[in-house]
Amino acid sequence: MKRFLHAALAATLFLALGAPAAEPPVAGPAPQAVAAGQDMGLPDSTTRAGEYTGKSEYRIGPQDLLKVSIFMNEELERELRVNATGQISLPLIGVVQAGGKTVLELETEIAEKLGKTYLQNPQVTVFIKEFTSQRVTVEGAVKKAGIYPITGQTSLLQAIALAGGTDSDVADDEAVVVFRTVNGQRMVAKFNLQDVRNGAAADPQIYGDDIVVVNESKAKRGFKRFLQSIPIVNAFVLY
Repeated sequence: MKRFLHAALAATLFLALGAPAAEPPVAGPAPQAVAAGQDMGLPDSTTRAGEYTGKSEYRIGPQDLLKVSIFMNEELERELRVNATGQISLPLIGVVQAGGKTVLELETEIAEKLGKTYLQNPQVTVFIKEFTSQRVTVEGAVKKAGIYPITGQTSLLQAIALAGGTDSDVADDEAVVVFRTVNGQRMVAKFNLQDVRNGAAADPQIYGDDIVVVNESKAKRGFKRFLQSIPIVNAFVLY
């Protein structure tokens, strides 16, 4: 009986440790790898000015941060956070409903209101500095895989924290990859979280539409499966 138990547990451990780690599903052509230390570049969904363009005809929503400028009237320039009801308040014209409008629609409305009484042919520019609709996908060996909203600058460590952090039982902190589309090309870069945490490597910025995958360690995952396979007998058994 002891020999049988020993052989069964040994076989379980061998199969568990030898099981191949699951590869993250990536649709389309194979991504282009980025060398260590090389910048992946800005994704196609973000302009050099930092404007997010991932969603066509984006409609402004609550908590978006707007910068409103009127040409030749710097004193009227404002940075405003859209409130919960979708409204902003501007000098001279007061409350304006921004929620649900595109940038062009909001620029047109502000210009019309200013032009009625205060300014002649005002040239209004609305720039969205922070989008509450930006999303990052975090999957793999994390506690709560999913799609999370990001606002402003978000680093790799912060993105993983949104998913509850890595699963210490199975996560391979030395093999975290980020997928990004740059100039129409699917790109992938690998990062070592331990180096990032220790300050030996920079904490890279994550953008809207990025996909972060924390790979599983074969050994950790195998050992966890092995432990789960042992029957609970509330006593030590010969191994």
